[in-house]
Amino acid sequence: MTSRSFYDLVDLIARLRDPAEGCPWDRAQDHHSLRPYMLEEAYEAIAAIDSGDPAALASELGDVLLQVLLHSQIASEDGEFTIEDVLAGLAEKLTRRHPHVFGGASDDLPSIHRRWEEIKSGENHVKTAVPTLVRARKVATKIASRDSGEGPAFDELVGETPEERAGARILSMIDAAWRQGFDPELALRKALDRFDEETTG
Repeated sequence: MTSRSFYDLVDLIARLRDPAEGCPWDRAQDHHSLRPYMLEEAYEAIAAIDSGDPAALASELGDVLLQVLLHSQIASEDGEFTIEDVLAGLAEKLTRRHPHVFGGASDDLPSIHRRWEEIKSGENHVKTAVPTLVRARKVATKIASRDSGEGPAFDELVGETPEERAGARILSMIDAAWRQGFDPELALRKALDRFDEETTG
């Protein structure tokens, strides 16, 4: 995509939000009202990846981009930030988080993972209520990044209650799935889909 076509798209979004000649639905939206669509489009993009259909993925990525552009346009109208701020912030973040590419830092994977977490911990992040499986994967990854062996034995952790010990065993399985290259949430969803088909077929 050329920069011109990108900014043509930015102008198109601004036209849709135009108070006089824009679309009534687009004009009525704000950051809060668009929240469900951001989540929905992300899930649909993941489904397109799983389908193996490049055309479907291209279409769904366009819908994800639409959400970014709509939020940026709304923020611009409110004097909060612009799409240029979003692009500049992303470029700065990518440069900062990749000192092994843009600086002289070591490029072995354990160092990259450890440094990535160190850099992220020094950044200001909005507190998020992510799904429990996603949170567990992030915690397991953070702990494992400090370990140079096979990773921490979560299932051997001694909790205060049987419930906590059961949770530690689940965390161990989540860590194992991630180490094998599978996102635990997506893997569990696929397993549920398969079992659902078998029980209803």
